[in-house]
Amino acid sequence: MLPSQDTLKNGTEHIIDTLSTSTPTEILHELLHELLNFGLKVLAALLIYLIGGWIIRRILRIIRRGFERKGTDRTIVSFTTSLVSIVLWVILIIVTISTLGINTTSLAALLAAGGVTFGMAMSGTVQNFSGGIMMLIFKPFKAGDYIEAQGFAGTVQEVNIVNTKLLTYDNKVLILPNGALSNGNITNYSTCQLRRVDKVFSVSYGSDIDTVRRVIREIAAADSRILDKSTPGAADLFIGISELNTSSVDIKVRAWVKREDYWGVFYDLTEAIYRKLPENGISFPFPQLDVHLKQQ
Repeated sequence: MLPSQDTLKNGTEHIIDTLSTSTPTEILHELLHELLNFGLKVLAALLIYLIGGWIIRRILRIIRRGFERKGTDRTIVSFTTSLVSIVLWVILIIVTISTLGINTTSLAALLAAGGVTFGMAMSGTVQNFSGGIMMLIFKPFKAGDYIEAQGFAGTVQEVNIVNTKLLTYDNKVLILPNGALSNGNITNYSTCQLRRVDKVFSVSYGSDIDTVRRVIREIAAADSRILDKSTPGAADLFIGISELNTSSVDIKVRAWVKREDYWGVFYDLTEAIYRKLPENGISFPFPQLDVHLKQQ
């Protein structure tokens, strides 16, 4: 709030009267007294800020320990501590400023007006904050889950107030805004305990399909990671012709595995099929085209 003209006039007259009625020694003494008072206020504000910062860090540490004892999801822990940290630091800054003798009522009004303007300018950030709240309530994923969203895939490290951090398999950290994340499609690969490995490969026309089935079943039987219907939620190995293509017969294989065995079985099954089928007289086709010449 800016001072009025009357306030400036009265202050100027007070300074002139003080200079005209006081000796230089008295003026210096009063100046030193004011500087001492201001220095004490600065020292008190500094102590309040340092002690307040230490208290805030202690509070955040206590909150984290309380969540850890209860086994709370890391997503909720990171989001809650981030929110509490921001609120406490804002309060500490206001208290520190008031210690210096600044009118915090005017400051609060100024912050409120600035907050409206800032909120309009930072509408995207507000959307991200709202998205973080929505994900905290509905929990489409938690820390440690492997998800795919917004064209990216990785393991969830933490969910902050405005963004979510993913760690990819090649050790890169992806930071996705919560607003777009909460409004888009999310594939969570860690929710279910079992996953199905789908493989499609091609064999030449004329290949013995019974031999193909026998070889693949032998491969699956030799791999203890591949499950059958005796495991709840799983099904027996499926082998079938998916399509009669232009140059090949496409075979589809579906095998159920535990979630943590998915990628191992995916690559090992491909390699085993590549090795075993040719040993049993089954060949993989190359693209081919039949050309018929007609003599005039």
